[in-house]
Amino acid sequence: MSITEGFAPYGDYKTWYRITGDLASGKPPLIVAHGGPGCTHDYVDSFKDVAATGRAVIHYDQVGNGKSTHLPEKGADFWTVPFFRAELHNLIDHLDIRGGYCLLGQSWGGMLGAEFAVERPAGLKALIIANSPAAMSTWISEANRLRADLPADVQATLLRHEEAGTTDSAEYMEATDVFNQRHVCRVVPMPDEVKRTFDAIGTDPTVYHTMNGPNEFHVIGTMKDWSIVGRLSTINVPTLLISGRYDEATEACVQPYADEIPDVRWRIFEQSSHMPHVEERKACMAEVSAFLDEKAP
Repeated sequence: MSITEGFAPYGDYKTWYRITGDLASGKPPLIVAHGGPGCTHDYVDSFKDVAATGRAVIHYDQVGNGKSTHLPEKGADFWTVPFFRAELHNLIDHLDIRGGYCLLGQSWGGMLGAEFAVERPAGLKALIIANSPAAMSTWISEANRLRADLPADVQATLLRHEEAGTTDSAEYMEATDVFNQRHVCRVVPMPDEVKRTFDAIGTDPTVYHTMNGPNEFHVIGTMKDWSIVGRLSTINVPTLLISGRYDEATEACVQPYADEIPDVRWRIFEQSSHMPHVEERKACMAEVSAFLDEKAP
């Protein structure tokens, strides 16, 4: 299996990408957009398995993250949905695949994918939205509901540090891990590729802290009021929704996608939380591959 890495110039910046497989295989390639905002491609690396079906898979690190240009000096006015949507368009044109491609977005990547798809971009053949909320208000309310089920001492620790503004403390991080092991990744210990992404956020949290907040459930960043509810009916390609039974992106978070997108199907992975691609890797890859082979052969 061939693997090609490179950089796509994006204005004054560079977007790192990796292609697994052959872009000239005949099947529309699959682009994988990672989450966060502010994660890296590492934790969604497993989607490269789809290349075994003869379809090239393109991973990339969004600007500000991973191997792409880092800009720790940039503020909230810089890190926006339009910036990342334009970056995705730029990557598509740089790779000369405007004639046909598929897009899979995980968590924030799925939110970005939806924002991309509602504009009916040229060349998009199929869309996969994995573990993504359609509105951050629902994500926050559902996170608070899940958080209320945590042990009382863990809840108390989280609240104490949030009120004190000490969310960077080791004690707060430990309490956060309890939530993560229930609703983010139920594989313990954390797989290496997932740990690499969490470590990368710790090294440069600029995008994550600016757009999201200190963690998955204390959302105080610029995305806290984001919603795509009411805009999804313009998506005109077959769409697969993925979520986990224990997902922080609960059914209530995902439901608007199922309600509004005209051509949609939804698979809930019963043994997974926020990362079925890690927690039930083989089953998840089989679902994605079968959907793409049916809808974008």
